[in-house]
Amino acid sequence: MDQSITFKDIKKNNYSSIYHLIYQNEKLSKQEIANQLHLSLPTVTQNLVRLEGENLIKKSGHFESSVGRRATAYAICPQARISIGVEILKKTVRILAVDLLGVVFQQMELALWYSNEDSYYKKVSEAVQSFISSLDVIDEQVLGIGFAVQGLTSNDGQRITYGKILNWTGVEIDVFSKHLNYPCRFVHDAKCAATTELWVRKDIGDAVYLSIGTHLGGAIIINDQIYMGKEGHSGTVEHMTIDPNGSPCYCGKKGCMETVSSVSALLKEDESLDFFFQQVRSGVSSYVERWNSFLENLAFSINNIHLVINRDFILGGHISPFLEVKDMEILHKKVYEKTAFPSNEPFIFISRSPENGVPVGAAIPFIQTFLNAI
Repeated sequence: MDQSITFKDIKKNNYSSIYHLIYQNEKLSKQEIANQLHLSLPTVTQNLVRLEGENLIKKSGHFESSVGRRATAYAICPQARISIGVEILKKTVRILAVDLLGVVFQQMELALWYSNEDSYYKKVSEAVQSFISSLDVIDEQVLGIGFAVQGLTSNDGQRITYGKILNWTGVEIDVFSKHLNYPCRFVHDAKCAATTELWVRKDIGDAVYLSIGTHLGGAIIINDQIYMGKEGHSGTVEHMTIDPNGSPCYCGKKGCMETVSSVSALLKEDESLDFFFQQVRSGVSSYVERWNSFLENLAFSINNIHLVINRDFILGGHISPFLEVKDMEILHKKVYEKTAFPSNEPFIFISRSPENGVPVGAAIPFIQTFLNAI
């Protein structure tokens, strides 16, 4: 036995193991916990009493039994701690509350045009505080507030290092945190969406995540973690040059992937994704042609990225609910026509994350940190 492991370490490990085992299962009995963790019943009982006293778990009915007394079922208290996700967009602010299971249990949307002024930040902060106050929770339950932004952030989430879409490069998290008595941080929206994808599925490992929304965003996933890189801009494939003489990008350059593979590049003015795909699925030739052209450009970029990072690709963002298996088949075919290393093995998949994946992903890091600390 390792002499450096103390009795205190063992107690902490038992406490943690029991909580996480209950967390991973909907309900468990005391005996099941003891059997699965190879612990004595007194040890399990002691830790269950402690966890229940801290409101992290609760008794949740009984298991059916044909003989003797029915065993008490234990489950976690999902709202023992919560996290808040806020998505800042040009015309709206979305706020939601996420529990320890990553489930959204309350949300709201505020119509508010972005303005880089103190009055705007104060108004958003007041809306967030009012939202939290409506949840019937105490301050100690709120782990933190993640602000999802259309821009790159410092690795510590304290500053927007590149925010040309809303023109707020250099803004510090203090504009919000000075009004809110909770830990706050900025998170790049595409990385938020990728974080949610990691949360809802456990089979990713390494991947390239493309968030195809009004704007395009990318994230690199390595060893189940979002890889930020030295300066925080790893994965920003949206600014990879596709055509040096192409259309202007909001970054100031020309022909970025953003200009051919975002929803803005796909749709005409006042056209919705619903309407566009209704026409595509109905076989309207002009729309089918536009969709094929979009997939052609997307395949060109995916092939180039795939040659550098030979990993699975996940397509998320606003476009993902409209994607079908046949679209993936067409996209794969177009990539295989372009690559030097064709294969019949599929590597492009549709996102499984929910519609509100961006603000959820802004909230999840606080949840994950809390769970890791137990």
